[in-house]
Amino acid sequence: MEFNHISVLLNECIEGLNISPTGTYVDGTLGGAGHASKVCEKLNENGVFIGIDQDINAINKANEVLSLYKNKIIFQHENFSSIKNILHDINIENVDGILLDLGVSSHQLDEADRGFSYMHDAPLDMRMDVRSGFSAYNVVNDYKQRQLEEVLWGYGEERWAKRIVEFILEARKDKPIKTTYELVDIIKGAIPKAVRKDGPHPAKRTFQAIRIEVNGELSILRKSIEDMVDVLAPKGRLCIITFHSLEDRIVKEMFRLMENPCTCPPSFPICICNAKTKGKIITRKPILPSQQEVEENHRSRSAKLRILEKI
Repeated sequence: MEFNHISVLLNECIEGLNISPTGTYVDGTLGGAGHASKVCEKLNENGVFIGIDQDINAINKANEVLSLYKNKIIFQHENFSSIKNILHDINIENVDGILLDLGVSSHQLDEADRGFSYMHDAPLDMRMDVRSGFSAYNVVNDYKQRQLEEVLWGYGEERWAKRIVEFILEARKDKPIKTTYELVDIIKGAIPKAVRKDGPHPAKRTFQAIRIEVNGELSILRKSIEDMVDVLAPKGRLCIITFHSLEDRIVKEMFRLMENPCTCPPSFPICICNAKTKGKIITRKPILPSQQEVEENHRSRSAKLRILEKI
């Protein structure tokens, strides 16, 4: 299988990780192994790289791409939310850096039959981990009206959510909605033509919302950040790239909590909760892609990189 993958904010991530040649580093979202390759380039024979992805295709591709590097490489077909269990199982206590590149990867969008893209006709799937029995088909055909509205508005910030859901419910009275193009046609029918002529593809927000729901992308993020900070060695770095405002908000809030965990009321003259600072925010404002990168890779346009250093 061909992976057409351009890594987002590549140099910024490598610089942000502050890589030591003998360190241990984790890529929790291997994707096309672009970031992973640059990390491994910086490591010597005593360095360790741990690559995690819930998509077996990404694991297989990374195994091929990284085969020439001299450092120790360990692959784990898992979700990054299992970071503590993964490290326990391979007898590693702490790591020097962790990278997360959130959202759907380029190869998943380009692989038509995975159902991630509204630009290809495919079964309604959107599973990052094909071992899961829960797919976009289940969301679209089984969710009740309120559930669907909450998904489309909550995860897609789709202002036409209510109308789109009404059209979905009407369409599935006759037969199940099975393909991406069937869903796209329903969305186009729900959104007035005058609105559709400007802006992004009318199905973009709905597809994004359903994908997030299918893969539980936001529900695991807060706990995953806590766990990742816990397993970082002192001065270790956590670098997270987001592509969605809700993801970025969670990362921003969690980084602030790691830096300032105090729960005392603002009126208290001193802290009495004894909450200890776990990290220091390196990026007060997120790092954004350059104009050149956006022009060369339009998928990078909404990317934001935030970096935290363990205390």
